[in-house]
Amino acid sequence: MSALNWKPFVYGGLASITAECGTFPIDLTKTRLQIQGQTNDANFKEIRYRGMLHALVRIGREEGLKALYSGIAPAMLRQASYGTIKIGIYQSLKRLFVEHPEDETLLINVVCGILSGVVSSTIANPTDVLKGVSLTAQRAAIVVGVELPVYDLTKKHLILSGLMGDTVYTHFLSSFTCGLAGALASNPVDVVRTRMMNQRVLRDGRCSGHTGTLDCLLQTWKNEGFFALYKGFWPNWLRLGPWNIIFFVTYEQLKKLDL
Repeated sequence: MSALNWKPFVYGGLASITAECGTFPIDLTKTRLQIQGQTNDANFKEIRYRGMLHALVRIGREEGLKALYSGIAPAMLRQASYGTIKIGIYQSLKRLFVEHPEDETLLINVVCGILSGVVSSTIANPTDVLKGVSLTAQRAAIVVGVELPVYDLTKKHLILSGLMGDTVYTHFLSSFTCGLAGALASNPVDVVRTRMMNQRVLRDGRCSGHTGTLDCLLQTWKNEGFFALYKGFWPNWLRLGPWNIIFFVTYEQLKKLDL
């Protein structure tokens, strides 16, 4: 086996930070939309936002434009660690299974994606809320296990079909597709994770509201309906779409550097 390639680690981190800066306001509105309506916390019981655009405008008007980037520093810190480890491990694991990219299969890419998602989120989690470590790992396994393989598969077929070469247009379409796939797969977990991390811890050490991930999912479905699990889907997709576009276009351009 050849020496470990450092480029995917560095390029992955740089591209992740770039994408995070470009889409952070969308992520903030997505979180606000997901936690509103919770019956266990009066602070979020009121329905303040009718949608993503309304949330963006209201937050900017009532709290100032700076509020749209509230928390950007820890988010960039997380991407500096999470994005670096995620892409570096994913690319390195694939080379352990197959030597050449053209020999990759969907199964190999999915397995590598899930493993890299779990490992990277677990290592990077100290920059997140500690009580959400398992939820963060679950979400990362789903998102990375879907997004990266879908990107690779879409890009591969677009190039092999002769419709498009290895160009920025291919990277754009592939990243848009993987963003949609990731949003569809991860949104229920994302809603549950946000609600679990937001609930209060009582004096006896128990958490108010939900006893666990499955309980939160079932209670949300029962009390608010199935589509409550897809609260914030549009801002989620509208974030993951641009995020992945910025990330992969940046990453692919960095790969072309003669270093």
